[in-house]
Amino acid sequence: MAENYKNLNLDKNKFKRIGASKGEGEVILRPSLTYWQDAWRRLKLNKVAICSMIVLILIIIMTVVGPWIAKYPFQSISNDINQGPSAEHWFGTDQIGRDIFSRVWVGGRVSILIGLLGALIDTVVGSIYGGISGYFGGVVDDVMMRIVEILVSIPYLVLVILVSLIVGKGIGALILAMTLTGWCYMARLVRGQLLQIKEQEYILAATALGASPARVIGRHLIPNTLSIMIVAITFDIPGFIFGEAFLSYIGLGVQSPNTSWGALASSAQQQLMFYPYQLFFPALFISLTMLSFQLLGDGLRDALDPKLRT
Repeated sequence: MAENYKNLNLDKNKFKRIGASKGEGEVILRPSLTYWQDAWRRLKLNKVAICSMIVLILIIIMTVVGPWIAKYPFQSISNDINQGPSAEHWFGTDQIGRDIFSRVWVGGRVSILIGLLGALIDTVVGSIYGGISGYFGGVVDDVMMRIVEILVSIPYLVLVILVSLIVGKGIGALILAMTLTGWCYMARLVRGQLLQIKEQEYILAATALGASPARVIGRHLIPNTLSIMIVAITFDIPGFIFGEAFLSYIGLGVQSPNTSWGALASSAQQQLMFYPYQLFFPALFISLTMLSFQLLGDGLRDALDPKLRT
């Protein structure tokens, strides 16, 4: 072997000895980041998710300031009936002369509020229910999951109709009807995550130190499922917005003089052939909001997944 190297006639001047200097051992090649800082760094690299976030922020801002910059209050009736978009009425007017621009943003307040409140109630109830079920397991888990399966099997539209007959129509009844069984998905999700992590060493250590089940669930188990819950919320909100739009469209949702995107679409569909702009604007913002939440949820799912860390 040595003879083979000698026969190559290699010139030593063509090679350079490379070594690490003493100071390079202290250099930090990558800054130390927390889990949430690293997730935000990865989310910023997703241009689609960032664009979706910007669109959502703009829509939310307009639902707040839109009615204030509109020339006409959303309830005021004028003689300009079924007027197209113009400098006077930016989105046109409806069949009784109300300004669609102001009504779209007031309706956006209601639709987004229902989506956020519904997702919040689902998250709180579902995380508590799923946390108890996943932590105790056994008979408790079997009984609680059978209850969830019974609730999920109830037809959604039948439940909404029953609630509207008992409670009445309106925003409160709408949120109640959609959240009565809506939290079941979150409960299943949290339970599945807890079943995976409840046997970890830190959970056993907390139990051995005398921590109560409520403390273990609230301080150790639920926070470790927070990333999964955030992603689920971003997919849950557009579901509530679409549910509100559908129920308002068939007359079971928000009632006049209040309005929402679904109620605007419902009143506009009767004159779609003659005045399509009346349906275009509420349908546009329903679609933009739902699509933005879906794309943001996809981005958050990738950013919060530690397996995709680079």
